[in-house]
Amino acid sequence: MNLSEEQIERYSRHIILSDVGVEGQEKILNGKVLIIGTGGLGAPAALYLAASGVGTIGLVDGDEVELSNLQRQVIHFTPDVGKPKVLSAQEKIASINPDVKVVTYQTRVYSGNIAQIIKDYDFIIDGTDNFAAKFLINDACVFGAKPFSHGGILRFDGQAMTYLPGTTCYRCIFGAPPPKGAVPTCSQAGILGVVAGMLGTIQAAEALRFLIGKGELLINRLLIFNALDMKFRQAEFRKNPDCPICGNHPSIKELVDEELPACDLKKK
Repeated sequence: MNLSEEQIERYSRHIILSDVGVEGQEKILNGKVLIIGTGGLGAPAALYLAASGVGTIGLVDGDEVELSNLQRQVIHFTPDVGKPKVLSAQEKIASINPDVKVVTYQTRVYSGNIAQIIKDYDFIIDGTDNFAAKFLINDACVFGAKPFSHGGILRFDGQAMTYLPGTTCYRCIFGAPPPKGAVPTCSQAGILGVVAGMLGTIQAAEALRFLIGKGELLINRLLIFNALDMKFRQAEFRKNPDCPICGNHPSIKELVDEELPACDLKKK
């Protein structure tokens, strides 16, 4: 690939970085990243990946834009209320960077479609907001040998980790979804809008560093932060030999749809 004069100018701040350069920018332009969930995490991730020149960005989301989304889902604007999220996001990406090809999937992921959706992408970003989807994404990426970035947010807290084939997976750490009613969702417990932006950009950074092959990804460790006191910490993990999907004697042999836990805060 030869960069055009316009591309050299557009990506000049990348190109002058010794760890990126022309070669790294070409890798980004050739890269394919899938974002599952075009909400609080997927919105900032999509904006920065588009601005950075990721050649193909896939967007998966079955929802429409709601007014309550706009406090944190920064790729959607007030006139987009009622519009499918993937189409709203596609329009913004096209305005940011015409170099980017956007592939939209106006659907939710489930056991019957996720393997087909992820198969052509280099890196997957989990921007979903429920445990059923997160465990499904993990399992599909383990089976498909696909790298992915996990992200989770609630109230003032965020956490992220990255999986590469052969490293600690999400199930290695968390095993299975929590019992019904144990953990509230963002719509029930609230979320400080900027927390979504902080974590979404961390996930975008993981995708870019994976594409250029530089830096140390969040593998075998969980990054945890609290935006109320602005403290960050890391927990290190080893691949779990008893993991039900990637351990020595896996019990999970195929993709399944976990029950979607719900929590009624009025009972507390």
